[in-house]
Amino acid sequence: MNMPGYLTTDQAAERLGITPQSVYNLANRAPDFPKPVKVGRTSLWPVEGIDAWRAAHPARRRRDAK
Repeated sequence: MNMPGYLTTDQAAERLGITPQSVYNLANRAPDFPKPVKVGRTSLWPVEGIDAWRAAHPARRRRDAK
C-alpha cells in the first residue's frame, strides 16, 4: 500500500532501525510514539511523526559497536 506521507510497518521499522514488532511495542507502550492510521487491517505510520519521534529519541548505541 502506498499513501503519500505514510509508511507501512516494515518501512517505519527500517527507518527507525528496529524490528516491525518493536514498532508495535512502541505504539502500545510509549505514550509519545505516533499512532497509526488504520486502512482495513493495515497500519500506516505518519512519516513526520516517525521522524519527530526519532529526533526526540536518538538511537541507542549498541554495546558491541565501537
